[in-house]
Amino acid sequence: MNEMVAYFRSMDPAASGALLAAARILVILLVASLLQAVASRLIRTFRLFLERRRPASDQGRIQTLGRVFRYTAGAVIWVIAVSLVLNELGVSVAPILATAGVAGIASGFGAQSLIRDLFAGFFLLIEDQLREGDVVKLVGESGVVEEVTLRYVRLRNFEGHVIFVPNGEIKTVKNLTRDFAQAVIEVGVAYREDVDEALGVMRKVGMGMRADPEFGKSIAEDVEIIGVERLDDSAVALRCRLKVVPASSQWSVRREFLRRLKKAYDESGIEIPYPHFTVYA
Repeated sequence: MNEMVAYFRSMDPAASGALLAAARILVILLVASLLQAVASRLIRTFRLFLERRRPASDQGRIQTLGRVFRYTAGAVIWVIAVSLVLNELGVSVAPILATAGVAGIASGFGAQSLIRDLFAGFFLLIEDQLREGDVVKLVGESGVVEEVTLRYVRLRNFEGHVIFVPNGEIKTVKNLTRDFAQAVIEVGVAYREDVDEALGVMRKVGMGMRADPEFGKSIAEDVEIIGVERLDDSAVALRCRLKVVPASSQWSVRREFLRRLKKAYDESGIEIPYPHFTVYA
């Protein structure tokens, strides 16, 4: 040990300082690599913990957030490490930071939409406003969510068209399939028909669908009869609704209910009026 100390003392001061600076730089890089590895491991462990606790529909959102946190942690660690390395090399960091700040402001003005998309996408994921597989309506476009990223939401509409919606353009999220949905049915009957009888047929059709082995698993509760909704010019509008469980299609339930209701009204002799003209010669 004494020989090593004597060796460093015998070296040229400039060479000794350079050697110490190189040693400190090496230590900085090693510590930065270690911190990045630890941060990645912690984030990965937390992500796996959430994936085990959350349903399958949340897996994509959790993985995206894990990547965001991992990249952010790595960027912060290496920015600090590079600043310390430059300081050891005798390079003043202040002018570089000032230049980077000016450049960041200039590029920020040119990339406002991109930054807005990234921030909006981050809060979309954090607040769990939509998930892959949800049916949503965004900025006038509706469809099934196929992918959610920090930059955009990818939808596929009923016609099969793919729609990319930038996150910064999303002001309101209308989620049509979160937790549960209501299949609302409205039908008109002629004024001469007995309203109570028509509502009774509605209730009977709803009970039949609830007991159906195919559609019953999609319906959470018995049919709710709302009653007379409106008195139109040529019909009495009746309304009811069915509560549909998550991940089920309220539209298919509604279509089947209307099919069965039309058949039941025909069998009971209840008229569903339609516009028609009488021409006199």
